[in-house]
Amino acid sequence: MILSIIFFLIIFCVVVVSHEFGHFIVAKKNGIHVVEFFVGIGPSLLSFTKGGTKYSLKLLPLGGACVFEGDDGLAAEKGELSEGAFPSAPVWVRIATIFSGPLFNFLTAYLMALIIVSACGVATTEIQLVNEGSRAEEAGLMPGDVITKINGKNVHLNQEVTFISQYNTKGEPLEITYKRAGEANTVVVVPSYDEEAKRYYMGISAGGFLDCNVPQTFQYAFYTMEFFAETTFKSLGMLVTGQLSKDDVAGPVGIVKVVDDTYNVSKEYGASSVVLSMINIALLLSVNLGIMNLLPLPALDGGRLVFLLIEAIRGKPVPPEKEGMVHLAGMVALMLLMVVVLFNDITKLF
Repeated sequence: MILSIIFFLIIFCVVVVSHEFGHFIVAKKNGIHVVEFFVGIGPSLLSFTKGGTKYSLKLLPLGGACVFEGDDGLAAEKGELSEGAFPSAPVWVRIATIFSGPLFNFLTAYLMALIIVSACGVATTEIQLVNEGSRAEEAGLMPGDVITKINGKNVHLNQEVTFISQYNTKGEPLEITYKRAGEANTVVVVPSYDEEAKRYYMGISAGGFLDCNVPQTFQYAFYTMEFFAETTFKSLGMLVTGQLSKDDVAGPVGIVKVVDDTYNVSKEYGASSVVLSMINIALLLSVNLGIMNLLPLPALDGGRLVFLLIEAIRGKPVPPEKEGMVHLAGMVALMLLMVVVLFNDITKLF
């Protein structure tokens, strides 16, 4: 478990630092003074100051921040903003600075996907097996067929086929477009319910192997990152609609458990398998952090972007005290949510 915690801390630092570095580099390039750049929350374990910015590593691995001069709104209320203060920058510079955090998460995720695809190749949508008597066989699907679309959506990876099938919780008909001998065909498969597994199945196994060349590596790395983004959006929607519960949400403790389980499985296949598995987890978390921060909720980057877009449209900012109250309420709600998730993670361990 100690090694898994170390892996988690490394993953956490990579994901958070990439996010905050996005804010940091765009702010610096545009003359915005960064007061502090820190990873974690709580008391500082170590810190140093360089170029007018304090860099800190804090005790609890629960977040991080890039603090800009004048970001608290107090100086703006007093009319004491310097040229390097965040509110003094043009509104589109501030929008770019805030948006760059999630953007760097996606860029980091793409780099990780490039590593994974170049090292492992990809599992394609080529059908390997059609179960005898299944609905897929009735529809005419055969081994060797390559699925290109499901319900009109392009699919490129076996994971996409599996995800769509697994979360078709109502057994709705699936329109499958596939290629056979270079010719496109479309059939409708109505999944059958498996009482033992408590889910619907089409009755196929897909997953042909593709050892990507250089152009394909860049192409399928994007498809991989896109898949993680789509599953994150889908999961958020399922949480809202009640298809997923609080037990399907994990905080830091839950992620450590995932890292530990993954490590125990992958270590049997050698160090390279462990490293690639950890990169895969970091890829998922980086995409998650990017998407979550773009949600238009108070205290998150998305919430700040909403206020900045309102300012761009109105031609004047929302009063700092009003915006501050909204973000404070959002921060309190976010902290309460973190406590609930942490408590839920701990109870699942016992």
